[in-house]
Amino acid sequence: MIRAALLALTLLAAPAAGQELIRDFGAPTATETLRLRSTTDIAVLGPVIERFLETRPGLHVAYEQWGSNALYRLQAADCTAARVGADLVISSAVHQMVDLVNEGCARPHRSAATATLPDALVWRDELWGVTREPAVMVYNRDLVPPAQVPRSRFDLLDLLRPTESPFRTRVATYDIERSGLGFLFAFADSLEATTFGGLMESFGRSGAVATCCSAEIIDGVAEGRYLVAYNVLGSYALVRARRDPRLGVVAPQDYTLVLARAAMIPREAGQPRAAAQFLDFLLSAEGRAALERAGLLVRLDGEDGTALEISGTAETLQRPIALTPALLIALDTHKRALFRARWRDAFPETGGTAP
Repeated sequence: MIRAALLALTLLAAPAAGQELIRDFGAPTATETLRLRSTTDIAVLGPVIERFLETRPGLHVAYEQWGSNALYRLQAADCTAARVGADLVISSAVHQMVDLVNEGCARPHRSAATATLPDALVWRDELWGVTREPAVMVYNRDLVPPAQVPRSRFDLLDLLRPTESPFRTRVATYDIERSGLGFLFAFADSLEATTFGGLMESFGRSGAVATCCSAEIIDGVAEGRYLVAYNVLGSYALVRARRDPRLGVVAPQDYTLVLARAAMIPREAGQPRAAAQFLDFLLSAEGRAALERAGLLVRLDGEDGTALEISGTAETLQRPIALTPALLIALDTHKRALFRARWRDAFPETGGTAP
């Protein structure tokens, strides 16, 4: 069953403690309700839900927006108690979703739509990757000269190296204690990059800031509180950059992590049929078009009209995060403790209650 440490955290927290927003979609006369829990901003996924419901007047969607760690704890608690809760869960913290599936918290679904996914984006017919979102660097166009725009992690290291660097205290990233996605990106970096140790040392020495959420970090760059943000979810950054000329968005040329948000139908789902229909819609041509309009399907070839700044080719850039049991390493108690200790050395002012 779910890990003892996770259960202890769950029992100490009220189930709704991390719930952020709620919104209803669909006609008031609808007779069937799909309860969707997700880490995706309602403003981003809302138009996709509305498109799905256009041909389903009898269906109502109750959307709950959660932080990734709180959502993980809640789904674990529902699973352990065999309690009906969400009908569909979509999270950016895909390592947590793999763990829930591994613990027997999901039900399978197979269809022509799920069969179109590559092996890396489907696991046990119980978890499916439904988006394509790069981890990017965001910078303030007004305050960072073109010659100083970091195009790679090596460039970022060079910017932070001088003792009197103007980038001191003005680089931001996710706080891995508060953000499951931030933990995932940082852990993936530690496995992928020869620069990771150097970045941690430079972040600590230069007073880099670890903070909560995509919107908060992007706002900070736009307002000039931060000059550069590292490992930010590119889908949100690009949506903002379309309407805010102060923001530049770079796919790191040494490599770019690519996330597919993971969808799961909980084992105790009350409306598994409606959940499967929405999942199949997300994987259909119509659904993919809606996701692309929402900025949740980002191309790395520079040909989709986004503001993403790319150096190199899509093939050399991309490091997709596959939905496999290998992600469970990120949740191993010992490895997690060692990784967080290393993180706190770089960001001593942070601290939180991530599972």
